[in-house]
Amino acid sequence: MKAAVLRAVHAPLTIEEVEIDRPGPREVLIRTGAVGVCHSDLHFIEGKYPCATPAILGHEAAGTVEAVGELVAYVRPGDRVITCLSVFCGHCAMCLSGRPALCTKSDVARRPGEAPRLSQGGTPIQQMFNLSAYAEQMLVHEHAVVKVEPDLPFAQLALIGCGVTTGLGAVLNTARVEPGSTVAVIGCGGIGLNCIQGALIGGAGRIIAIDTVPDKLEMAREFGATDVLDAAHGDVVERVRALTAGGVDYSFEAIGAKSAAEQAFAMLARGGTATIIGMIPVGQTIELDGAMFLGERRVQGSVMGSNRFRIDMPRYINWYRQGRLKLDELVTQRLPLAEINRAFADMVAGRVARSVITFD
Repeated sequence: MKAAVLRAVHAPLTIEEVEIDRPGPREVLIRTGAVGVCHSDLHFIEGKYPCATPAILGHEAAGTVEAVGELVAYVRPGDRVITCLSVFCGHCAMCLSGRPALCTKSDVARRPGEAPRLSQGGTPIQQMFNLSAYAEQMLVHEHAVVKVEPDLPFAQLALIGCGVTTGLGAVLNTARVEPGSTVAVIGCGGIGLNCIQGALIGGAGRIIAIDTVPDKLEMAREFGATDVLDAAHGDVVERVRALTAGGVDYSFEAIGAKSAAEQAFAMLARGGTATIIGMIPVGQTIELDGAMFLGERRVQGSVMGSNRFRIDMPRYINWYRQGRLKLDELVTQRLPLAEINRAFADMVAGRVARSVITFD
């Protein structure tokens, strides 16, 4: 199969032929239909997070089941599925306590000594996120997929696999935004836009979108923001406080930047909660004003929207069918796998909500 391979950090991905193994007893072979180009993958390309190479990135995907292992009962060939990097083992403490997004990942990858799922000329290729979706096929554990109805387009389904689940989940699952509350979202890319529509669905009374790119702020309005602030002009924290008579009840950092995380905390009202979604680079610390904790302000992380994806994703699909969740508007452009480096360039330039790689 063809796949986009990361050979070294700070280098373009290369399209290469890669071998993919047959499914093991609890594995599923998927023909990729579409995969979103997510900023999380860029962190590995840029070396902000460690990554063994050669590797195949990509995690926001949907496709069709081609084959299953002998112990798989949940799906069968021909089923349409969304993949999720929150692959759950089902028996660790996190899974058993109802928090599968924090699964310790035991037994979801092949063990040392077993044949690799992905290889090239006998050399193993790193399977990122237990998925590696920038490829024509994926070989994954059965607990990495959710079965969906076959009538929706792959591009829209793929975005549910990460951006939608992460953004909506951070608002509705992690922070549990209350109806009528005030919300600020820092960063209006794919994750931020989904935070905004999550806040709208959750009944927030005021939703303030913050970014430095005018086009993204316009998109934020389309997705439900009541106010937009250009962070390139003026003190964002003071402007948020002025708009809300002292600060917001909930803030969401959707960039992965130290300064944005600090701003998210600083703009809180008393009793407010800041949720950090973005992947702040490994080893980087954030600094918070200690006195602000006396107002019972809180800061917390969120991974993949604290999801239970086999419950959450079908719910999001229903909201899309009802017209309550925007998916079509998230897909800025569709590109073939050969143009994946262009998709990353467009992301860096701030020209897209989401680029989607499609496979014919």
